[in-house]
Amino acid sequence: MNEQGMPYVISNIQNLISKFKNQKIHVERSVDVLVIGSGPGGYVAAIRAAQLGFKTAVVERAEVGGICLNWGCIPTKSLLKSVQVLHYAKHAADYGIRLRDAATPNTSKIVTRSRKVAADMRGGVEYLLKKNKVELIRGTAVFNADKSVTVTAAVERQTLRAQHTIIATGARANSLPFAPIDGKKIIDYRTALMPAAPPQNMAVIGSGAIGCEMAWFFHSIGTEVTLIEAMNAVAPLEDADVSAQLSRSFRKAGIKVMTSARVVRADTSGVGCTLIIRTKKGEEKLWATAALSATGITANIEDIGLEAAGVTVERGRIKVDEYFRTSVEGVYAIGDVIATPALAHVASAEAVVCVEHMAGRPVSPIDYGNIPTCMYAVPETASVGLTEMAAREKGYEVRIGKFPFTASGKAATAGDKEGFAKLIFNAADDTLLGAHLVGANVTEMIAGLVIARRLRATARDIIYAIHPHPSMSEAIMEAAANTHGAMINSFA
Repeated sequence: MNEQGMPYVISNIQNLISKFKNQKIHVERSVDVLVIGSGPGGYVAAIRAAQLGFKTAVVERAEVGGICLNWGCIPTKSLLKSVQVLHYAKHAADYGIRLRDAATPNTSKIVTRSRKVAADMRGGVEYLLKKNKVELIRGTAVFNADKSVTVTAAVERQTLRAQHTIIATGARANSLPFAPIDGKKIIDYRTALMPAAPPQNMAVIGSGAIGCEMAWFFHSIGTEVTLIEAMNAVAPLEDADVSAQLSRSFRKAGIKVMTSARVVRADTSGVGCTLIIRTKKGEEKLWATAALSATGITANIEDIGLEAAGVTVERGRIKVDEYFRTSVEGVYAIGDVIATPALAHVASAEAVVCVEHMAGRPVSPIDYGNIPTCMYAVPETASVGLTEMAAREKGYEVRIGKFPFTASGKAATAGDKEGFAKLIFNAADDTLLGAHLVGANVTEMIAGLVIARRLRATARDIIYAIHPHPSMSEAIMEAAANTHGAMINSFA
C-alpha cells in the first residue's frame, strides 16, 4: 500500500472504533436467586441462598459490602477507636503511665487506618462470596416489565432471569431542602469520614447514631462542636434517662448541645456557613466552618425499574409482607429500602428470614420489638425493647431497676464510671420489657438481654444467673435485683 492510501485506512479504522465503542455485548441467562446490592442485607442473602443450593448472583454498582462496611458502621467505629486510644494516651498519667511526648491526633493517619480497615473487611466479604460460589456481577441493575433484570457494566449488558430476585439497594443520607448537601460547607457522612484536617468548628444537625458518633469524633480531634436536635432530647428515641445521661456527658466533655432547636435556613454564601436555628427563645444564628447533615436517610429505589415491574412503593419505601415478598411474585425487598429499622443487623436478619422462607424452610417472622440499637460515642448506649415511657403508655404496671457504674468494680478499675444499667419489668409476671444501658462497652452487653427478652426471662432469672466478677455485666444482675429489693452493691 502506498503512502497516499494510509490515511484512508486509518480513517476507516477510526470510524469503526467510534461506531462500536459505545455498543455493549448483550448476554441473556438465568439464575435461581438474583440479589441487587451487596450490603449487609444483600451479601448475607446471597450467601445464605447459595448455602441452600440456589444458583446465586449478586449485583453491585459500587463497593462490595455497601454503605455499612465502606462508609458507615465499620469506618466510623475505626475512627472512634483511634480517638479512644487518643483519650487514653492523654490520660495516661491517671493510670500511672508517663509519656515522653504529648498525645496529639494525626488526622491523615487516623483516616488512612479507617480506610484500610474498611478495605480489609471488603476483601473479606468478596472472599466469602467466592467461597460460597456466589457470582459477583459489577454494574447497575434495572428491572424490566417481565421481572427480568438488565445489568449494565462498562463493556457488557446482560439480562438475567431469576426465580427469586431480592432488592437490597440500601439508602443514602437525606439532604435537607433548606440546607442541601454540597460536600464542602454542608456535608454528609461520606465527607465527614475523610477529613483532610479537623475543621475549626462544626455544627452537627441531628443527634441520632451518626450525629452523636461524628460529634464525638470531631470533638476528640480538636474541633469545636455544636450538636443540634429538633426534638427535646439528645438521642430522642432512647429512654429518657439514657438521653439525659448522654446529654450530660457531652456537655461535660465540651460539646455544645442544643435541643428543641430546628435549623430553618443555611447561608453558605460567605466563608463557612451560617445556620438560622429556631429555638424556644426565638431565632439564633450559628456560624460553623462546616455543617454535617445527619437527619436520616432516603431509600435507593429510584431508577431501578420498580414502576416497570409493578412493585408497590409506599411513602418512599417498598411495601413487603412479613416474609419480605413485594406486590410482584418472585420479587423481594430487605434492608433500608423497606419500612423497618435502618440497621445493618436488621438487614442481615431480614436476609436470612427472606431466603429461608423462599427455600421452604420453617422460619418465624422477625420480632421488631426485640431489635437492639447501639451508639458508639462516649459513653456508649445500647437498648432493646420498650422505654419506660412506652411501657407505661401501653398500660403496663412496671418495676424499674437501675444500677450505676459508679458502684461497679470493673468500671472503677477501667476509669470509666459514667452511666448505668436500667431494666424495665412487667410487674404482673416479672418478665423483661426493656433494657437500657449507657456506659463503657455496653454495646457488648446488650445481646444477652436480647436473648433474655426472646426467652421471656424474668427478673429472678437474671438475678440467679451468676455474673462474673469483676465485670460491667454485673450491673445487669444488680439492676434486676433492685426490682426485688435485693440489690447489694449500690452506694446510692
